[in-house]
Amino acid sequence: MIGPESTAERVALWRALHIELDQSPHVLEDEVGLRLADPPPGWRDRADMDPQTTALSRACVTARARFVEDLVVEQAGQGVDQYVILGAGLDTFAQRRPEIGARLTVFEVDQAGPQAWKRQRLLELGYGIPEWLRLVPVDFETESWWERLISAGFDPQRRAVVVSTGVSMYLTREANIQTLRHLAALAPGSTFVTTFQLPLELLDDEERPIRRAVENAARASGVPFLSLFDPDELIGLAEDAGFPSAQHISTSAMTQLYFAGRTDGLRPPSAEQILVAKT
Repeated sequence: MIGPESTAERVALWRALHIELDQSPHVLEDEVGLRLADPPPGWRDRADMDPQTTALSRACVTARARFVEDLVVEQAGQGVDQYVILGAGLDTFAQRRPEIGARLTVFEVDQAGPQAWKRQRLLELGYGIPEWLRLVPVDFETESWWERLISAGFDPQRRAVVVSTGVSMYLTREANIQTLRHLAALAPGSTFVTTFQLPLELLDDEERPIRRAVENAARASGVPFLSLFDPDELIGLAEDAGFPSAQHISTSAMTQLYFAGRTDGLRPPSAEQILVAKT
């Protein structure tokens, strides 16, 4: 059976390393992803797990997950009862926050092979698949994820939070625009959250060599970066797609939210930013 995609596994392991390596308070407490991934002994010695060179990555993946989780909790408190995770990978919200998940219908949309593997791991580890968790397999190249989502019980006439993190840079510009157009038609009061990567020239100087290395590695593994966005450009695309409101959440805003007062120097990178669009 196909295992998790390498990027999904890497994110899960970085979250686990955040707890092991970084000072408390931790931005996100997630060890479930490590249990799901079940990497072989010695995984901490991998080059992509180096404590020094992955500090920015650890801050990035934990901060964006915490931001999304806080928003979902807030929206659930306001009566929103649908939560969609596009490209879910080894997301563990349903396992870590079942008291919130049980108030929602959570749709995890992902490639069929990795998702079947995740389903088996959830059962093996005793987490199970609660009635409110829908695993939605889709072949993004040949199928409509929107149609698959509807067939899994998603109601576009009811408010929802839809999230896509760590995905937009792997999609073409047109695919990103099509996603915005789809989601701008959600019921009024819905929220779409997506991360996006800045063009190289907008990065902090110290991060540019890291970005070049990341892009080279992605290209070598067959998943090159296809779309980079200036924040104002992406806000304009969201508004053109039909969203009446779109807001850029900057690195400085994320730092104030989750890293203020830390003495270990951990902070999120400038490379990845967040867009929050509301219908």
